[in-house]
Amino acid sequence: MMASGGAGVAGLRVGIKKGGCAGMEYTMEWAAAQAPFDEVVEQNGAKVLIDPKAVMYLLGSEMDYRTEKLSSQFVFNNPNQTSACGCGESVNLAPATAG
Repeated sequence: MMASGGAGVAGLRVGIKKGGCAGMEYTMEWAAAQAPFDEVVEQNGAKVLIDPKAVMYLLGSEMDYRTEKLSSQFVFNNPNQTSACGCGESVNLAPATAG
């Protein structure tokens, strides 16, 4: 997938934004460069850049790419998720707590 992003792609930037019926949505976009305060996760040749504004909502999260019979999509397993809408497009997230 990194190669399909095109030349000059530094990684996949993951973040969150307000929106959807549950209150928040995950965002993903190809990043041309790493921003100064991005958290960086690298595994198996993939580089994920986490928007610093989203870090407290994504701590402890697992992100996977699944291909099934009817769809291919990123799936988040986020311990900070408190609820989700029925259609699965938006979530309600609480900031991670120390502990």
